[in-house]
Amino acid sequence: MDTRRIGSLEVSAVGLGCNNFGTRLDFFGTASVVETALDAGITFFDTADIYGQGRSEEFLGELLAARRDRVVIATKFGMEMDPGRKGAKPEYVRRAVEDSLRRLRTDYIDLYQLHRPDPATPVEQTLAALDELVRSGKVREIGCSFFTAPELEAAREAAGAGTRFASVQNEYSLLNREPEGGVLAACERQGLAFLPYYPLACGVLTGKHRRGRSAPRESRLAGGGDWARRFLTERNLAVAEALEAYAVSRGRTLLELAVSWLLSRPAVASVIAGASTPEQVRANAAAGVWRIAPDELAEIDKTSEVRT
Repeated sequence: MDTRRIGSLEVSAVGLGCNNFGTRLDFFGTASVVETALDAGITFFDTADIYGQGRSEEFLGELLAARRDRVVIATKFGMEMDPGRKGAKPEYVRRAVEDSLRRLRTDYIDLYQLHRPDPATPVEQTLAALDELVRSGKVREIGCSFFTAPELEAAREAAGAGTRFASVQNEYSLLNREPEGGVLAACERQGLAFLPYYPLACGVLTGKHRRGRSAPRESRLAGGGDWARRFLTERNLAVAEALEAYAVSRGRTLLELAVSWLLSRPAVASVIAGASTPEQVRANAAAGVWRIAPDELAEIDKTSEVRT
């Protein structure tokens, strides 16, 4: 598999999002997905302390401990674990990293990410604490998530001569192109790696969801609820169908189009798609093979403008 850079880190162009571990998947299900990912050439594993209330990190720690030097582990902090564990104040940053190191069974984290901005804490204070972690060797690179372009610029200024964010992780897909409104340009100006989450729009860009049909029982969007209302819109399903028809006309699948299109963006370092089965992992890992030409990108843009 191709590799790309996040600061000093070399990562697989397709990574594995680990938010299913400890929630939809127990330890044995997680083990099956992780082993398949390694066999497929995936070296980048993205988790967070909040996933499964720490179980995702615990599962990864047990499964990856014996091959720690073969993988790049990214985790996040800042969202509420409980009323006493949340935010980005320096004292909590120091506590959160120790908790994650323990759960991950490692003495360093490759990419440590602030999960969302903390309005109660000046970013320069958080960056100073993260800089301490980098200097101590407990963290190799730092990143952020849910940051806007102005917040990225403010963080760059606040870092001064200290460690700067190497990456930003925001939602981005053919169905949600909000980062094109400024964040991607900020990444290119600052040399930041961009990590798109929900790159497959919770499965809508795999082709398994269709207009007029119920969501497959095993899918994340089965049973309705807020997630289904957000992703299973008439507009999203219509665009996905149009994009799938375009992909098929090129001898490709919708999944290949969704992943390869993201990898065509210069700032994107790794497409971190979640998976709940080995089959999904293998399909995701193999999907980034289409080198999309400029004229094809223009056609894809036009196709994605379809309206219901």
